[in-house]
Amino acid sequence: MTGPGIPASIDDVTPGWLAEVLRAGGTDVELAGVDARPVGTGQMADSFRLVIDYEKGQGPPTLVAKVPARGELSRAAGAAGGYRNEVRYYQEIADTVTVRTPACHHAAVTDDSSAFVLLLEDLAPAEQGDQIGGCTLPQALLAVENLAGLHGPRWCDPSLYDIDWLSRADAEMAVFASLLLVDSTARFNDRYASRLAPEDADVFEAFAARSAAWLTGRPERFGLVHGDYRLDNLLFGTVAGGHPVAAVDWQTVAIGLPGRDLAYFCGNGLPIEDRRLHERDLVRAYHRALVDQGVEDYDFDTCWDDYRYGHFQGPWTTVLGAMHVEQTDRGDDMFMAMASRAGAAIRDLACLDLIG
Repeated sequence: MTGPGIPASIDDVTPGWLAEVLRAGGTDVELAGVDARPVGTGQMADSFRLVIDYEKGQGPPTLVAKVPARGELSRAAGAAGGYRNEVRYYQEIADTVTVRTPACHHAAVTDDSSAFVLLLEDLAPAEQGDQIGGCTLPQALLAVENLAGLHGPRWCDPSLYDIDWLSRADAEMAVFASLLLVDSTARFNDRYASRLAPEDADVFEAFAARSAAWLTGRPERFGLVHGDYRLDNLLFGTVAGGHPVAAVDWQTVAIGLPGRDLAYFCGNGLPIEDRRLHERDLVRAYHRALVDQGVEDYDFDTCWDDYRYGHFQGPWTTVLGAMHVEQTDRGDDMFMAMASRAGAAIRDLACLDLIG
């Protein structure tokens, strides 16, 4: 065990440990066994469905356990703050917003953020979105309306700045992050030169050079941003049941311009032609949902302009994600799909014009 009560890996999620956690939560049980089965495609952490055999008492038949990734590079990326962020999100923020997420039964992280554990509601038979294949328009509508439940309740809430672990861009941080992105973009374009369209590589390079200005831009509108609100991090209900949509993977939650999440989802989740056809309707649906959440003095035209500005979340997350987690075949395919869609959206909407 890495810390008191915190498993170092899924191997430490034993019947005894899980029974102790459930009892601490008020469920008097003894367990005969736990079967852990991998689920999901996370980059910085590993998730497992726990099928629980109760010897005494009764609790949830299954839970989802989330623990650090086995790969050293991915684990290091999570330990840089992502593991802490996700635990703190469930502990301190989830109850203050209306975005649908799995209920959290247990959350803990070590002081140095090198290890963590989450025990989450199992939303099966809901199915993970397909980041490579893209989503349908009905799925996209569900996703953007759910996103308004993250942004609306704490729209321009100054108390967010009292939460010391939530990152936010200031001038010093932006300069450092921009230098990191410039270096990472050069390596990204080199690694994927045989698969990356030259026009997409050019867009990514142009953005990297201007990214410090983008990070600190539009500070008059802020809120909670997921930071990686995309199909792999969404669970969609099926005809067999389950909630319509729920968001997971809160490792990159931060304070920022809410339009970044909206643009990132639409720009990366829909096939390019579908995005071109439906993005204005999706932004309108999101805007209506924000108004329903009580957001005022934010007209559609401003929302649309923030949507354009937010599309740089695509290259930002794609490049840094690709270059700072373990490289896999599926990961390469995913990052190439994201790069192609993000590059097309930035050109279609003349987004570079918004940051000089």
